[in-house]
Amino acid sequence: MTITKSTLNKVMHERKSVRKYDPQFKIPQSQLEELLMEATSAPSSSNLQPWRFLVIQDEAIKKELRTIAFNQEQVETSSAIIAVLGDIEMYKNVEEVNNQNFEQGYMDEATKNMMIENSLNLYSNLPEEVLTNIATFDAGLISMQIMLLAKDMGYDTVPMGGFDKNAFAKKFELPDHIKPILLIAIGKAAVPAHGSSRLPFEKIAKFI
Repeated sequence: MTITKSTLNKVMHERKSVRKYDPQFKIPQSQLEELLMEATSAPSSSNLQPWRFLVIQDEAIKKELRTIAFNQEQVETSSAIIAVLGDIEMYKNVEEVNNQNFEQGYMDEATKNMMIENSLNLYSNLPEEVLTNIATFDAGLISMQIMLLAKDMGYDTVPMGGFDKNAFAKKFELPDHIKPILLIAIGKAAVPAHGSSRLPFEKIAKFI
C-alpha cells in the first residue's frame, strides 16, 4: 500500500523557507487572524495551549526588530512577523480550558474536575526551566501548522530562532512569564526558494 498524494502532502513539499520577500505586498489582517485561529487546532501539553502571538506589521517596528534579529532581511521585507511566545503560567488557564471542554460535551464533570486538580498540582510545582521547555515544545507544534496553513493560503514563510530573546522581551515589554520562542516571517516570495536535501531515511529511522 502506498501513500495517496493528498493536498496536505503537496503543501508539505511546496513549503520552503523563503528569505526574499516582496516588500510591497501586504497580507490583510483578517487573513492573519484566520490563519492563527485555524492553527490553534494544534495539540499541546494537557491542552493548556501556552502559545501567545505578537503580530508585527508596522514598518518602523519591523525595522527596529531587524536589529534584534541579527539583521535578517526578511524581518523588514516580509508582510508581517508572527512572534510565537510561550506562557509558562499556562496552568492558570486550566479551569477555563476544562470548563469549556465540559460545557461543549467533550468530557464529563468528574473528568473535568480531575483534569483541573491534576494539572494544577503538576504544573504549578514545576521549575521555570521545565515549564519553558514545555511551552517551547508546544510552540513548535503550532508553528509548523502556521507555516503549512500559510502555504495553503498562497503565502510563504520562514521560521527564525536566531534573535536576541532578551532584547525582544525588553523591547516589547513582555512580562516575565511570557517567553519569546520563534519569529515567523510571512509574505509573498520575491524570488523562488531553493530546494534542500534530506538525510537518507535509513540514517534517521529504525524499526524494531
